[in-house]
Amino acid sequence: MKIKHVISLLEELAPLSYSESFDNTGLLVGDANAAVSGILITLDTLEDVVDEAIEKNCNLIVSFHPIVFSGLKKLTGKTYVERVVQKAIKNDIAIFSNHTALDNSWNGVNAIICEKLGLQNRKILLPQSETIKKLITFVPSKDAENVRNALFSAGAGTIGNYENCSFNIKGNGSFKGNEAANPVIGKKGEIHFEEEIQIGVTFEKHLQNEILKALFIAHPYEEVAYEITTLENLNQHLGMGMIGELKTPMDETEFLHFIKTTMQTDCVRYSPLLKKQIKRVAVLGGSGSFAIPNAKSAGADVFISADFKYHDFFKAENTLLLADIGHYESEQFTKDLLHSFLKKKMTNFAPSLSASRVLLSQINTNPISYL
Repeated sequence: MKIKHVISLLEELAPLSYSESFDNTGLLVGDANAAVSGILITLDTLEDVVDEAIEKNCNLIVSFHPIVFSGLKKLTGKTYVERVVQKAIKNDIAIFSNHTALDNSWNGVNAIICEKLGLQNRKILLPQSETIKKLITFVPSKDAENVRNALFSAGAGTIGNYENCSFNIKGNGSFKGNEAANPVIGKKGEIHFEEEIQIGVTFEKHLQNEILKALFIAHPYEEVAYEITTLENLNQHLGMGMIGELKTPMDETEFLHFIKTTMQTDCVRYSPLLKKQIKRVAVLGGSGSFAIPNAKSAGADVFISADFKYHDFFKAENTLLLADIGHYESEQFTKDLLHSFLKKKMTNFAPSLSASRVLLSQINTNPISYL
């Protein structure tokens, strides 16, 4: 199994096309065509994590946070970032990061927080826009079912909890092939009218190549007429943060103790208590102060995230409880998610690389301690 195959599996969980524009995701160091000897999962790639990979004979590090975030102009070893990259290159170790792609995934960072807290009826807090596309194509009536099914098999026509969704309009198409044409229907040099079906399907943007491949294979025409547009609809299954509900409401103080224990944090910073029950809970792993207005508008009783500044706590404005549990603490279970996902995938699809070679890093990369 090659590194590029592992990346393909990881993109099933979190397609890189949904990374935020400011981010640096993907294969950061290494050769995608190298054979995999072992995979080490970590939250951060530090020097001792690379040492651990060397010791355990893992030549691929899957790191949630990208070690290279902004551009590197030098590799002299003066910073920890440069030293990590140097050591990885020297030892033929690849480094892959999916960061905000996993943040935006329905089954990613925020889903695992919701799972730990036992939240039900989950929804995306900040749904992404311009991630849904629409394909329109024109097919002879007798071939419409075959083309539709091919598009469905490639992932088109899935909307929320529904599959095989399409819109179909009957009409007449016309065309005239020139001398170089090889028409399936009609004769070159003559105008031909054909009863056709206009098929319309929506799909998520990361599937576009596969959708078009399926269309071209299934469509009978030599020249396939189609158009693709990007929709402004919000994607309800893709985006930052989540909001859900506790099965049983809790008192504020009880809830703060609950998240302190459940999220295994030594410190919870919170805004003034409001003397009300906690039922609707919004979460966003990592730095989430930008989503405070969204948590408010979603009717959250509490918003759990990290890296709130002093003035961010004023934004609670007596409408919800803000709880800062720490950056590392809010994302710490992400590596368990990646580890579990890859082990399952390896068992099903890569028997040549034993699932036992997918290892969880034993190094705590949290740079913050509490007294």
